[in-house]
Amino acid sequence: MRNRSSTRRFRLPDGKAFDRALVTTGVGILATAAAVTGLAPGTSAASSHREAPLISGDPRADNTDVYAFTSPDKPDTVTLVANWIPFEEPNGGPNFYPFAEDARYHIKIDSDGDGRPDTTYTWAFRNRTKEAGSQFLYNKGVVTGFDDPDLLFKQTYDLRVTRADGRTRTLLHDAPVAPSRVGPASMPDYGKLRDQAVRRLPGGGRAFSGQADDSFFLDLRVFDLLYGGDLSERGKDTLAGYNVNTLAVQVPKKHLALEGDAGRNPVIGVWSTTDRKGAGVLEGREAKRHHRWRQVSRLGNPLVNEVVVPRKYKDAFNSISPDQDRTVQPVVDKVYDPILPKTIEKVYGVPAPETPREDLAEIYLTGICKACGPIKADLNAHRLNKDADRDRIVPAEELRLNMGVAPAGKPDRLGVLGGDLAGFPNGRRLTDDVVDISLQAVEGAAQTGKLVEALADGDQVDANDRAFGKTFPYVALPHTKSVNEAGPGGGARQSAAEGDRAGFLGVPQEAAAPAGLAALGALLLGAGGLRLRRRRSGREHRTTA
Repeated sequence: MRNRSSTRRFRLPDGKAFDRALVTTGVGILATAAAVTGLAPGTSAASSHREAPLISGDPRADNTDVYAFTSPDKPDTVTLVANWIPFEEPNGGPNFYPFAEDARYHIKIDSDGDGRPDTTYTWAFRNRTKEAGSQFLYNKGVVTGFDDPDLLFKQTYDLRVTRADGRTRTLLHDAPVAPSRVGPASMPDYGKLRDQAVRRLPGGGRAFSGQADDSFFLDLRVFDLLYGGDLSERGKDTLAGYNVNTLAVQVPKKHLALEGDAGRNPVIGVWSTTDRKGAGVLEGREAKRHHRWRQVSRLGNPLVNEVVVPRKYKDAFNSISPDQDRTVQPVVDKVYDPILPKTIEKVYGVPAPETPREDLAEIYLTGICKACGPIKADLNAHRLNKDADRDRIVPAEELRLNMGVAPAGKPDRLGVLGGDLAGFPNGRRLTDDVVDISLQAVEGAAQTGKLVEALADGDQVDANDRAFGKTFPYVALPHTKSVNEAGPGGGARQSAAEGDRAGFLGVPQEAAAPAGLAALGALLLGAGGLRLRRRRSGREHRTTA
């Protein structure tokens, strides 16, 4: 029998339990934020490709995806990538796509499991414009370098790192942002411009800021009754041809680990946020402005706000910190009793797994460990850090990465579900097929060890439209063709196959996985892992709903 109780007891990673129905601090955050102090239109609080209602008013604050992985060519470092501004049409002149000067962009790292950042990287941008009174162009001639006089619009940034005790250090000052890629006539060697935007960090590591191809690949027809209601309308990469703005850092693991010891404390949680100063909120019926910085966007694991959080709470969810997540019952309830499996059951007749979904709570809220839930393996829960105080560890929605897992020699796009411990949901690589992984996970694959055969084909988009790089910042160069030129048979489709050859594949595995992790893929989904099975026919249920 399925558990329908709304007052079930939530077990913390430290073994202590509390009744979620008795938690009062923060329970009303989402309802209050949405109905009373919700963010006003025009000052959105949303993330991940326009999935929240207010995001259309502020795309420069919209962080679309977060990636965290051990660098395949420098396995003593971790690379963190976050993208902003969804659906950048390449020919979006004359202004193209600068970062916002009146925003602060962050990548945050939780090393001790309390849901609060222990390390925060912050980018702040400045515009530099030439000949604004006599030119409308982004550039007036061929641009060969960031300091080229023909480049009329530039951005620079300061990059700061803030530790848990509030100490802040400026890592870069007036560093160049790679300009938007205007086109081959204006920027015939864009790779050279991109290289100029990669800067070394004091103490080791590198940083990058600039435009890139959108690394996320999927068929967004999923929102049209799950691919047309009969799985017949799949296979088109909706984001093919579009660009985003990327911020990335590659830093030694010790800079992120608890106590600076990645050997004893390999697990971190990662998310990105955007802050705006003076973001408006509604208080009663009256809109008021506030002069302090306010978080208006947040993103950790992919697809959480899109397909887990109910529409009523999406905007407000992005305004809170992960340490508050466990106190917000309407959202936590949807992790344990998710909407998507019921929708799949209605549309396709595939029975939804029984609730409560302790496996999804393990993936999204606690990390995977033997003591955390039904997935009996130790992978990426903060309680695996030897110096962590278990009494302070809380369930929180973060993208968790075990930095001790070595890069895979031949990455599997299904990540852990395919027997590849270095992939999602252990962090997220650019090549991870998070739509197919998440679809199977929400249908219970992590518990049963079997793919749901009716959905085993996924969205039929298995690789990015452009090849990823082998060195930092790894993201592909931005597109220059109009999106309506990047359809089937065009450059986007040709490069998808190249992505399998030129991405992370072929990078040698430098070290063995930590003890206790080597058998995780087999434990989850059978010895040797699983691969997607192609099924073009078969009986499927269709509804008229």
